[in-house]
Amino acid sequence: MSQIQVVTGSNVPKSTLPFSPGIISGEHLFVSGQASVDDQGNIVVDTFEGECRRSFDNLKRIVEAAGTSLDNAVQVRNYVGKQEYLTEFNAIYMDYFNAPYPARTTLIGCLGDLLKFEVDAVVYLGERE
Repeated sequence: MSQIQVVTGSNVPKSTLPFSPGIISGEHLFVSGQASVDDQGNIVVDTFEGECRRSFDNLKRIVEAAGTSLDNAVQVRNYVGKQEYLTEFNAIYMDYFNAPYPARTTLIGCLGDLLKFEVDAVVYLGERE
């Protein structure tokens, strides 16, 4: 059985919920769902763009705390609140990920009324910065 390591650091968003922001196992980082939250884990209600960017920024902070970048993402799962956000989501997504893009799943209409967006990811750690 491989050892696991929790990603921590002053730049990693905190959570009041029972989960680790990121877990390193072997050569991969598994990042828990990141939403529009502040540094203490409080939900920040905003426009779709604001929530989406805050979620991706939180993801990026965890990935960087693990010593790598979003360029090494191998899978990204996205949870979009409404179909009408999809075009805007795709434009924002390309601000954070470059070709060749990671494998991707996007679920629509699966969030409650509080969040407009959430993202989780698997990142390869073999080429750390």
